[in-house]
Amino acid sequence: MNTQPSYTIHNTNGTVKWSSPSNIALVKYWGKKGEQIPANPSIRFTLNHCKSTTEVHYDISTERKQLEFSFLFEGKEKKSFEPKLQKFFERIATHLPYLKHAKLEIHSANSFPHSSGIASSASAMSALSMCLVDIEQQLFSIPKIDVYIKASYLSRLGSGSACRSVYPTLASWGKHNLIEHSSDKFATPFTTCHEVFASYQDTVLLVDKGEKKVSSTVGHNLMINHPFAERRFEQAHENLFQLKHILEKGDVENFIKLAESEALTLHAMMMTSKDYYLLFMPNTIAIIHKIMSYREQNNIPVCFTLDAGANVHVLYPKAYKQQVMDLIKNELVAYCQNGEYICDEVGSGPEKLK
Repeated sequence: MNTQPSYTIHNTNGTVKWSSPSNIALVKYWGKKGEQIPANPSIRFTLNHCKSTTEVHYDISTERKQLEFSFLFEGKEKKSFEPKLQKFFERIATHLPYLKHAKLEIHSANSFPHSSGIASSASAMSALSMCLVDIEQQLFSIPKIDVYIKASYLSRLGSGSACRSVYPTLASWGKHNLIEHSSDKFATPFTTCHEVFASYQDTVLLVDKGEKKVSSTVGHNLMINHPFAERRFEQAHENLFQLKHILEKGDVENFIKLAESEALTLHAMMMTSKDYYLLFMPNTIAIIHKIMSYREQNNIPVCFTLDAGANVHVLYPKAYKQQVMDLIKNELVAYCQNGEYICDEVGSGPEKLK
């Protein structure tokens, strides 16, 4: 995919603002082959309320020969974020030539705790990428450019999982023979979803809102020479094949089996790495047992999944929202840090804001 346009730079300035959601993996991506290329395909629900809002003030001047930027997170300078942003801008420079003439003032905020296993980098990088592509469109109105594909492509270069956040409901990432137009370089919207999954609920139980002990980047790198890596990558292809049909048919029973198996497999890869580690907390395991027991006893189709952290995503059809919320309030909230949880659901993707 060639995303480098040819255009003439003009001096100008302005402001753009986008919100973009986090997403939660069903078939998990874990491990890379090269820079920001997934070792296996994955698919995720796009969320609705867990989002980042990013506002970019830009000034373009041909007299400026190098990008200048500042970054504020929730109103405060975050110097620790700047190296990651610098690396991101270096990666995308050839795709957005106007950047070397730009001065950017970036303001970002999350509606959920940062770095606690809710894919904050996914929402943040996708929101920023939507802003950058929007600036390009305002400056040049480039024909024949799909702004969402380009934003997905750019997002991946900041955070792999971010490339899926630019699409509503469901998006896959990674080449798979059964998914048309699938690519390792940008996400593909999944458009044949049964209505039961189009309104699926995700209540995030905040077991631990602190920084993860091991970053996702380190975790991905530990898949290199992992003793079970190749079989895991094969399994992901197989599970994506199964999940495609599950999502199309509305097969909630098999969705539960696959989603929970994938969640536990992800953490099994962490626990069996050479430099092994454990992101579960005691309350994470307690919640999992409670959910499985409740489902068996009450025949309610509720299940769990996890990202690379201790928090638990409780997944269930909208028709069972009252029963599951009763479970959460009566039993599961006791295992949450400060009794906190976030009620979310499958969402409609990024939104441009005034």
